[in-house]
Amino acid sequence: MKNKPIKDKLTDTTEMQKSKAYNAADMIQYVPNAVVTKSILEKPRGNISILSFDKGEGLIEKITPFDTFAMIIEGTAEIVISGERNLLLTGQSIVIPAHSPFLVSSGERFKMMITVIKSGYQV
Repeated sequence: MKNKPIKDKLTDTTEMQKSKAYNAADMIQYVPNAVVTKSILEKPRGNISILSFDKGEGLIEKITPFDTFAMIIEGTAEIVISGERNLLLTGQSIVIPAHSPFLVSSGERFKMMITVIKSGYQV
């Protein structure tokens, strides 16, 4: 399984239109051999993004200084936090604590939404 560094993702930073209903899984498409990121909202105190992962793609282990809420919106993914494996199915979510090493992977295509809150952990 390949793990792509976060900097190698395809990124769309155009925010979504406000006051319009969306199906989260339909807001982003899969791209062969890639991880794609779509920005939903970006604010100084946090952001919301949707990511799509092609089969065998993932994110290498990283640590962020902020809590991150991750929700699987299509498929199945494994999120390893501080060495503990968590298998998440469509509709399931998990909070990745600030300053904790984590990685994301799967043997199949999946989509997830992440919300980062950028306050309270300025250490």
